Amino acid sequence: MKLFEGKKGLILGVANDRSIAWAVAKEILDQGGVCGFSHLPDKADDEKKKNRMRVSKCVDAYPAQTAFLEPLDVQDDEQVASFMKMAGEKLGKIDFLLHSIAFADRDDLSRDTVETSRAGFKLAMDVSVYSLISVTNYARPLFNADASVLTMTYFGGEKCVPGYNVMGICKAALDATVRYLANDLGPHGHRVNAVSAGPLKTLAGVAAGVGEMQDYYGYVAPLARCVTHEEVGRSGAYLLSNYSSGITGEILHVDAGYNIMGSPGRLLYEFKK
Repeated sequence: MKLFEGKKGLILGVANDRSIAWAVAKEILDQGGVCGFSHLPDKADDEKKKNRMRVSKCVDAYPAQTAFLEPLDVQDDEQVASFMKMAGEKLGKIDFLLHSIAFADRDDLSRDTVETSRAGFKLAMDVSVYSLISVTNYARPLFNADASVLTMTYFGGEKCVPGYNVMGICKAALDATVRYLANDLGPHGHRVNAVSAGPLKTLAGVAAGVGEMQDYYGYVAPLARCVTHEEVGRSGAYLLSNYSSGITGEILHVDAGYNIMGSPGRLLYEFKK
């Protein structure tokens, strides 16, 4: 029997086939799960519906296991409520919820943290942090007794990663949100965790110069390399499965061990050459 056979859930935040959310979703689908997907709303004048098209290219390979693909603006509570109502009608009770949603204005990301605009800070926190609270709250009536919630964080919320700027503050807040939601939902049997992945070539990662970070991880991380989409996908699926039934409020680092290091590791030898 496959790990997710007979399981149903929601995948929120797939942007394209390089998304970490898709790596997790693909593992779930390959393990027999049924998923409902969201996508970013397309602009009214976008005849090609590019946001929907990118996600559709992913899920089209799993027609029997894709319950729906619908737009969702997580900044609109009415849309979130409507989306969850629709999910309940099409899926019934659900076993898992993946939240992989974050955003900050490019201008705010490109400037020093001390220069972050007030409007940009509010926007980044609303989309990247409050959205987890919102979607979890509206999805609660759908949860089966042992349902699991997973979000995506990054090491920049624990330590300062130059260039990550305001998003690092958002990830720190997201990490705290995981713990408080785990406490709220625990008595009902629901779990809330996060995966902290090493740098991967995603839509956001490429824009942030992830290639250089991957080279750096090759020197510093104990495994002497960066991780793959598949490794993160399997780890995320594990936290959404019954195999992790005793784990909640945790941040699972899937980063080839980078987070344990207190020095630049093998990079020190490069400096001495």
